[in-house]
Amino acid sequence: MEFVFSPEQEVFRERVRTFIKDNWTPPPRTARPGDNVTNEAEREYEKRLANNGWLTMAWPKEYGGLAASHMEQLIFREESGYAGAPGGGGQGISMVGPCLMVHGSDSQKREHLPKIASGEVHWGQGFSEPGSGSDLASLQTRAVRDGDDFVINGQKIWTSGAHHADWFHVLTRTAPDAPKHRGISYFLVNAKAAGITVRPLINMLGDHEFNEVFFEDVRVPAENMMGEENRGWYVATTLLDFERSGVNWSASGRRQVEELTKYARETDGANGRLIEQREIRNGLANLRIEVEASRLLSYQVVWMQSRGKIPNYEASMSKAFGSELGQRIANFGMRLIGLGAQRIDANDPGAPLGGSFGRAYLRTVPGTIAAGTSEVQRNIIATRGLGLPRG
Repeated sequence: MEFVFSPEQEVFRERVRTFIKDNWTPPPRTARPGDNVTNEAEREYEKRLANNGWLTMAWPKEYGGLAASHMEQLIFREESGYAGAPGGGGQGISMVGPCLMVHGSDSQKREHLPKIASGEVHWGQGFSEPGSGSDLASLQTRAVRDGDDFVINGQKIWTSGAHHADWFHVLTRTAPDAPKHRGISYFLVNAKAAGITVRPLINMLGDHEFNEVFFEDVRVPAENMMGEENRGWYVATTLLDFERSGVNWSASGRRQVEELTKYARETDGANGRLIEQREIRNGLANLRIEVEASRLLSYQVVWMQSRGKIPNYEASMSKAFGSELGQRIANFGMRLIGLGAQRIDANDPGAPLGGSFGRAYLRTVPGTIAAGTSEVQRNIIATRGLGLPRG
């Protein structure tokens, strides 16, 4: 299948490219993912997106969005991924906002939706726990009613950007004796509330992006519960028709393959330019083919949504293939560059390609774990796509 964009969509793509070029200023090389400098650069850019109506472009107009089409969202995220610019897909925009539109009270919508749409407030996700990852419904963080409040105690982990978050959206257990999916409630919690402690989790690159968050007798007004008590699991699974195709994998992968191809053309090996070696030429060609396959898988998801269909195993195919492709590209880059790829400091003048592939090699390790492991995705593909029995 060949996807062809309309002339209007191609004009929009050029608008996006121009906007990114004119407005996105990447943080300096000395900055690290998750630090204050990077956070400030991303927030400033998101405010510019908001002023242009693109931060919440997929939202309905009644909530301040543009009601953008699925294809417009695809184009925006594809170009953002290729350029390495923030795509405006934070927790508030992709999760909290959609859930509020469906399950939030009028007062919750009035308080939170405008601040999300303007880029003023950022959210952290209080879902995963040390013993509850893929089996999220087994979570144990408790919320107990006390007058007009609920008191929350427990621990969350792998909370991206919690050290910069203004609010958390948190799943808690409010009926411990109920079946695990039916005793969960969903709360909106001010990140500055007394009793909340955020501790950093430093990754293999030495970057601070993840955190563990502890709740010790944190009092949350009962009015901050979103949806019905003990029905929070069903609130959390709410999705509107937002484009969640995984096109960022193919977009960033295309840029990386282009960088490696240029490096191979310009770098001498033992027997001439690297690009002249059959193994390297074939390897780059295979990766470029895989990038196209990943792109088409993501396009299929968006095409289905644009036709009013609900992607299921198709989205799992896109996620599994795309995240594993990221690992294959990083691995090939390490082998192509050689020992120099281990120099990952972006400020090291001797680091080939600024140390980007050494960092990518480490950064892509959790790619097949986050947002649903490859094993989970393959189970979905097997049972829902191929109709195979569970076993």
